[in-house]
Amino acid sequence: MEYVVVVDSAGRPVRSEEKIRAHRGGGVLHLAFSVLLFNHAGELLLQRRADSKYHFAGLWSNTCCGHPRPGEAVAEAAERRLGEELGLAVQLRPVTHFVYHAEDPCSGLAEQEYTQVLVGRVPARQQPAPDPEEVGAWRWMEPAAVRSGVAQEPETYTPWFCRLTREHPVADWLAA
Repeated sequence: MEYVVVVDSAGRPVRSEEKIRAHRGGGVLHLAFSVLLFNHAGELLLQRRADSKYHFAGLWSNTCCGHPRPGEAVAEAAERRLGEELGLAVQLRPVTHFVYHAEDPCSGLAEQEYTQVLVGRVPARQQPAPDPEEVGAWRWMEPAAVRSGVAQEPETYTPWFCRLTREHPVADWLAA
């Protein structure tokens, strides 16, 4: 059984909760992370969530996202999930955070997350080797094309990624 870290509005840990329970009934505010990886050309690595995911299945999203385990540092959790989902080993750095709420009409589950955003650069020699249980497809896209795609077809992207690309200067994080 997996657990997430329930937090207060300032992102301070309050307790842990079973993962699926934290996503039922409108969701409980819990800690999460979203990773954005760039290649040497400045393109962003996107993934399409596997069709078997428990919520927001089959939608395009940021490189990797997830939840730290109780007692696990956010950056450590994000680097662990990058390895598990995409077979990548990349050093990450935090750039911002945001809080959001989104309900998945297909599963009936909800996200209510205090999300830390981390970025990194994939070394030229590394290529994604995705776990098909987690990732249905992947692609590199220029940040301007990502913003345009999200604006034109938001229903094909996860709600947190739509919000992230609308409210934050994704391309600027590469240089920051």
